[in-house]
Amino acid sequence: MAKTQTTFFCKNCGATSAKWVGKCNNCGEWNTYIEEVIHKEKPTYTKTWKPQSKTASVLKPVLLKEVEQGSEYRFVVKDAELSRVLGGGIVPGSVVLIGGEPGIGKSTLMLQIALQFEGKKVLYISGEESDTQIKMRAERLPFRNDECYLFTETSTQKIGKALQELQPDIVVVDSIQTLHSELIDSTPGSISQIKETAGDLIRFAKETGTPVFLIGHITKDGTLAGPKLLEHMVDTVLQFEGDRHHVYRILRTTKNRFGSTSEIGIYEMHGSGLREVSNPSEILISQRDENLSGVAISATIEGMRPLLIETQALVSTRCLTRALTKRLV
Repeated sequence: MAKTQTTFFCKNCGATSAKWVGKCNNCGEWNTYIEEVIHKEKPTYTKTWKPQSKTASVLKPVLLKEVEQGSEYRFVVKDAELSRVLGGGIVPGSVVLIGGEPGIGKSTLMLQIALQFEGKKVLYISGEESDTQIKMRAERLPFRNDECYLFTETSTQKIGKALQELQPDIVVVDSIQTLHSELIDSTPGSISQIKETAGDLIRFAKETGTPVFLIGHITKDGTLAGPKLLEHMVDTVLQFEGDRHHVYRILRTTKNRFGSTSEIGIYEMHGSGLREVSNPSEILISQRDENLSGVAISATIEGMRPLLIETQALVSTRCLTRALTKRLV
């Protein structure tokens, strides 16, 4: 019988240690090390990805002066708000991590994006919902893609075989905390599992040039669950913000290797999915024709996006009477 192996992981940065330590030598945080069972075996299959794009050719060292300068090729996205946040489209081989509160609409947004890629083979991997549940949500959306495949599985070994057989153009994973590798004995969502499963998907994206979208859970503090190392491993980190009891959502980027981190996207939640709000002033300014006292239109900027907002001065009768009395005295 193989001996059980345990390793201590830092919850903040993902560093490992053979024994428990009070202070992490990597990130400097205190009391962040937890013990997890880990037992690696030889993989039962070989990962022989087939390149899908010209950007996934075999690499070799080149001189900096010999590198041709030019624009990065990107997949065109019909969603203008997502394209704005990503910096103009999806870069082949990029890995995008999107997080948000439960029920905010992360799965709806990703399924809506997957159905917008007409003529491209999309694989939607779900470890949280069944095929029927995803189908019911897709029926409410106004988009259709005849080459959108569903795969409800959590084992990365089975997912790897499906990727080899299907060879998709775009992959969506919902969510990274539900996946697990048979090479590690710890439970799904643990630090070691997240590092292993995310590493497999990132390796697949880089070797084949296939964009991968990862949906991630967040903690009660509002940060992405799992080790901080996960945010360093991916290319882009998006945060889906808003109140699930209201209709408006904000897609904000906190990290982007291929664009600005100051862009935001605004959506409005409807029964038929998320609607892009290309003109935010329509929801920030009251549509009135008459002139009202105490109302002024001012300009502000959110990231790199200029916005017109309405400022209202609300004064009660008691406050107005007190102000007049002080002026007379």
